[in-house]
Amino acid sequence: MARPGEFGMSLFKSASLVSLWTLLSRITGLIRELLIASAFGASAMTDAFNVAFRIPNLFRRLFGEGAFSQAFVPVLAASKVQHGDVATQLLIDRVATVLAWVLLLLSVLGVVGATGLVWLMASGLQQQPRGFDVAVVLTRWMFPYIAFMSLVALGAGVLNTYKRFAVPAATPVLLNICMIGAAWLGAPWFKTLGLEPIYALAGGVLLGGVLQLVVQWLALRRLGLAPRVGWRWSALRLAWTDTGTQNILQLMGPALLGVGVAHLSMLINTQIASHLKAGSVSWITYADRLMEFPTAMLGVALGVVLMPQLAGARASGDTARYSAMLDWGLRLVVLLATPCAVALLVFPQPLVAVLYHYGAMTEFDVRQVTHALMGWGVGLIGIVAIKVLAPAYYASQDTRTPVKVAVVVLLLTQILNLLLVPHLAHAALTLSIGLGALVNALWLLLALLKRKSYQPEPGWLSFTLRVVLACILLGCFLYWANSTFSWLAMRAESFKRIWLMTLILLASAALYFVALWGTGMKLRELLRR
Repeated sequence: MARPGEFGMSLFKSASLVSLWTLLSRITGLIRELLIASAFGASAMTDAFNVAFRIPNLFRRLFGEGAFSQAFVPVLAASKVQHGDVATQLLIDRVATVLAWVLLLLSVLGVVGATGLVWLMASGLQQQPRGFDVAVVLTRWMFPYIAFMSLVALGAGVLNTYKRFAVPAATPVLLNICMIGAAWLGAPWFKTLGLEPIYALAGGVLLGGVLQLVVQWLALRRLGLAPRVGWRWSALRLAWTDTGTQNILQLMGPALLGVGVAHLSMLINTQIASHLKAGSVSWITYADRLMEFPTAMLGVALGVVLMPQLAGARASGDTARYSAMLDWGLRLVVLLATPCAVALLVFPQPLVAVLYHYGAMTEFDVRQVTHALMGWGVGLIGIVAIKVLAPAYYASQDTRTPVKVAVVVLLLTQILNLLLVPHLAHAALTLSIGLGALVNALWLLLALLKRKSYQPEPGWLSFTLRVVLACILLGCFLYWANSTFSWLAMRAESFKRIWLMTLILLASAALYFVALWGTGMKLRELLRR
């Protein structure tokens, strides 16, 4: 049996592996966004693509990585612990059968109803009919992406449960590579053919979805866990009535509502942005991509690693390990998300300028993206913490509590929109979600403490004070770097600007961790805990 320190280091190594692959994914994602921003800027066409891309992504997060994963992984982990591999393989086959049939039907409905979906997502695009029509065409081409990615989510759930974290973390890179190729090579080729260049991006999205599914399937096949989908009606009926499938469907109901509520907020915000100044949807999207960098590297990586482990601890009745893993995850959130939030609030414009200020992207666009990014910075700690706190409920097969919290937070977010949008325009939309995320995370934490599922380990006060002191020092350094250099004026010296940013980020990381060390924090001991 592994000692607690060894188990902590095992979790940290797994989370680090996921973070490294996620870092590569986000780097290629930023290159993708840089190329798109440089080629198309922030225009009606980029608004059309971003709206069209959000539609299958919304459904993917609802039915794939969202509600489905939250219901599937705990049931799968419990089956593995309690019933063994043979029963677990049967569960995988039957769940895959039901999911494949549902996705086939959903894809057909999505293609047929693309016009209505675009109108629901962003009716303001009708102010420029060409943009609305392009969004409809792009939606029809990209909607089947949901089928590929939902099956990828199934494969990822299986691989993560069996502690094979690398492949699920690596496959998103394939989507970014395909879209980079589409923006770099496909768009100019489409232009020579007399076609709208933005259509090339849809081809990149579809190809990326197919490649991710193929890689996941090969990984599952090597482990002998590749699902066998039944395409006969009798197979669907048998899979539908299976006890495990029914358990997942029952858990998916509240989870679907909870995820739906969370994404309804984003849908409403997109709708509002489509009625603001042209480019607003794109400004928010570019800021969103930057915000996802720390969110995915920290929150998603921790959530992916902790979910099956928390579910296993719950299934085996090990409440002490369950609480200890939560404590460890939350300390890492505070340790790593807090300095990232400081950077987004104190140093946002240089980050946006270095990443996006090329080609068709103007100084005005950079400033608008900066305002949106600061809104995300306000709520970053909450956004990351939710990725750790929500799996604590799903691991206990409690999908109802996060739903209740999400509904209240949705109402709060829209009240904030009513108050702030007239004054802050598109920046209010990210700020409202950020503030809502802080409320959401605090509520989930207090509920866990109240039911005594989570009991904080000693040392939180001194730990928090050390992080705050190090962040104050970091904030002063970043404020100096922001005000000393003319980041927008260095547009013509792109390599100089990139190298300067690299040096500042490296110096910031060194300063932060040296400051923690100077206050007496023992990082290795924290990781082993």
